Amino acid sequence: MRKLVKILVQVCRFGLVALFLFTAGAKLWILKEFAGKVAELLSSMQMNYERWQWPATIGVIVIEIIVAALLIVPRTIRIGAVAAALLLMGFSGFALYYTYVLHGEALECGCFGNIIGSQLGVKTALRNLALLIPAIIVFFGVTRLPPAAPKPAPPAPRDTWPAQGMG
Repeated sequence: MRKLVKILVQVCRFGLVALFLFTAGAKLWILKEFAGKVAELLSSMQMNYERWQWPATIGVIVIEIIVAALLIVPRTIRIGAVAAALLLMGFSGFALYYTYVLHGEALECGCFGNIIGSQLGVKTALRNLALLIPAIIVFFGVTRLPPAAPKPAPPAPRDTWPAQGMG
């Protein structure tokens, strides 16, 4: 049973890595178009989209890559799981904010580039919240690594005894 849990944790862990790297790559593939979508979102929030569209665009992509890296490195898996959960909740919260508070019109979010069409809204929020399940599995399922063992002390130099003659 324990082996099955380990396999599930690894599948969830590397599934999240693949997801975040895929979405970052898809956004980079259509970078100018994605920046335009970010500008539309910023404009709907009455923000200076001309100033913030590129920092926000690059920020989202960089954060996705950082989360994937945290999930890859063994010592930072749990931090990566928390970061993934926070990012997914943030994306879900924004989708709901855009839909219900701003009453925004249907807008392609560009979450997966042009590969998978997805409009901001409840469906996007629910998908992102469903992706919390693998993040939770990784957080609670990964075994904690013991602290690094101290390096052993170098061996003491051997005393040199005078050679005994064969007498």
